[in-house]
Amino acid sequence: MLTNTDYQKALDIINKSNNILITSHVKPDGDSCGCIVTIMEVFKHFGKKITPLLLSSLPEWYKFLFDTSPAVLDENITIEQLKQSAFDLIIIVDTNSYTQLPDFEDYLKAVDIPVLVIDHHLTSDGLGDVELVDSCAAAAALVVYDFLKFAKLQITQKIAQALFVAIATDTGWFQFNNTDSRVHRVCAELIETGVHPAEIYHRLYQNFSPQRIKLMTKMFDNLELHFHGRYAVQHLLQADFQETGANLNDTENLIDECRRIRTVEVASLFVEMPDGKIKCSLRSRGSVNVGQIAQKLGGGGHKLASGVTMNMSVEQARQTVKTEVQKQLG
Repeated sequence: MLTNTDYQKALDIINKSNNILITSHVKPDGDSCGCIVTIMEVFKHFGKKITPLLLSSLPEWYKFLFDTSPAVLDENITIEQLKQSAFDLIIIVDTNSYTQLPDFEDYLKAVDIPVLVIDHHLTSDGLGDVELVDSCAAAAALVVYDFLKFAKLQITQKIAQALFVAIATDTGWFQFNNTDSRVHRVCAELIETGVHPAEIYHRLYQNFSPQRIKLMTKMFDNLELHFHGRYAVQHLLQADFQETGANLNDTENLIDECRRIRTVEVASLFVEMPDGKIKCSLRSRGSVNVGQIAQKLGGGGHKLASGVTMNMSVEQARQTVKTEVQKQLG
């Protein structure tokens, strides 16, 4: 449980800074994007310079949140250029793990700049000099919201929209088990501020490209069910992306599609990355602690949602995770 002392430490480290870099995990999602936009808007109040940085490209469906698309590491800016910038604070949202910060990890270890972490995951490498981490929060945006309340900062309509997107996406549009009364109370206030849920839902979930739908079809072609239908396994290879014209951002939330099958208790999606490594996303209805599995294999996350990147073939990765799932399913 975070205290006023924790929030004051965060406020103090912000007050001491003037040139701030903000980033989040690779493959930015609704929570990370919503937090970044919110903090960028907040810093207008503080009169500070803030530079957003993404570690991979911004998904098309989150672009409406930003006035200008942020720079992407290795596409618009390099590590060397970052080192030459006079940042005096780094803010990391929605992760506290080196494994979620490829390439940026090298920059973090090379510079002597204070770090503020705002997160809600159990997995932690302790990256922050100051950390606002609430593992009971359904989204990092809820921690950001509580900080705004502590600092008595105005929640504008733009901020409310960004926070709503963050919370709605990290709860599966209020379907997941992490959807609690806290989520609904905060979202009710955001709606009263001027958020339009129907419009946001259309932008997020009824605005996909034909390429994404083709990629989903490929994923379904690879669907396998194990252990009497309790475990669903799917994979996507680089050849599937090339054939469909889709990109890695198009895989966001695809893992949830097979959870519509009534017997499925655990789902996994293995995606071959351009460098040949395999990114595995895991979801659970509760009988299996997928966060424990991911952490054992070098990744992290929550009991119900986690991920890990594995340096092996897709067949080896599938078998490795299957063995761990079987141990818990019994």
